[in-house]
Amino acid sequence: MARPPAVSADQIRATVLAMLAETGDANPSARAADAAEPVTRERFRRAVSVRRLRARLGAGDPAVLSRALNAIETELVQAGLTQVALPGLPDAIAEQMRALWAAAVSVQLDDVVRLKTEARDAMDSAQAARHDAALRVELLRVELADLRTQISARDSELATARAEYRAALGTLAEREQTAAALRQCAEQATRALDDARTDQAAALATVHARYEGLSKRLLQETEHQRHALATERERLTTQLADAQTRIAALEGLRERLLDEVASGRDAHRQAAAEAAALSTVVTEQRRTLVALQTQQTVPTQAPRRPARHNPARSVPPGQMSAIAAAPRPPSRPPGTPGTPRPSHLRRRPSS
Repeated sequence: MARPPAVSADQIRATVLAMLAETGDANPSARAADAAEPVTRERFRRAVSVRRLRARLGAGDPAVLSRALNAIETELVQAGLTQVALPGLPDAIAEQMRALWAAAVSVQLDDVVRLKTEARDAMDSAQAARHDAALRVELLRVELADLRTQISARDSELATARAEYRAALGTLAEREQTAAALRQCAEQATRALDDARTDQAAALATVHARYEGLSKRLLQETEHQRHALATERERLTTQLADAQTRIAALEGLRERLLDEVASGRDAHRQAAAEAAALSTVVTEQRRTLVALQTQQTVPTQAPRRPARHNPARSVPPGQMSAIAAAPRPPSRPPGTPGTPRPSHLRRRPSS
């Protein structure tokens, strides 16, 4: 928002007129010479300046004051404001006439300024209205262009719709022809269906009669099969009882055989252990025999080591060879009581 000016145009105008009047009063010698002269630009510039006007008002923008002085100068020069020269009149009356003329001119100038202001306001209003009208015209032009675009688009859509309508009419005619052909086909199919239903009813009657005969025959065969199945079931039940009895007997035999196999396995393990012990004893006796033979070949002067008392080594050589050549005892059959082993074959307990 613009800041209001410090000095109004009316104050500037009144001050300028007052300065022009004071200049004329201050120079009485030039009053008679200037009374008949109009206000010229040189006279106006001599009487009024921007500096003097600002000093007289005490405030104001020099640019604004300069524009106001130019406007007042133009108005006064164009209006032809002159000092009223009335020869033969006293100075007081002439001065009053000049003041009256100046007041009249001032009022006229005020009216001119007011008219100019009103004209300027009217022109501004007209320009604003013209601008608004131009904007409205521009908006109307834009709307008209949009409407033309929409109308063009609608024309295109309408042309497309018409083309589609024509195509739809052609398709509808083809569909009607197809529908007529389909109606004929449907009528023929209906007649064929009626014939097929008639044939089907006759076939169903024939099948029903045949089914009745087959049903009776099936019932007879089913009854015969039921009797045969009952007989076969009784036979299989008897066979199942016999098989269960045989299975129970076989289970008992299997358990007994498993026990015998376990006893035979234990006897075999025991015989193997006895054979290993006997082989160990034979090996020790052979070593003893070799040692004895070696001692016999040694000279008699060599001291003899006392032999350790070992029952196995005290066996004579003839008995050792007989023991080595003796056959092994057969393994006991499972389930038979064990026979006592010979005393010379029994294994000594470990000390």
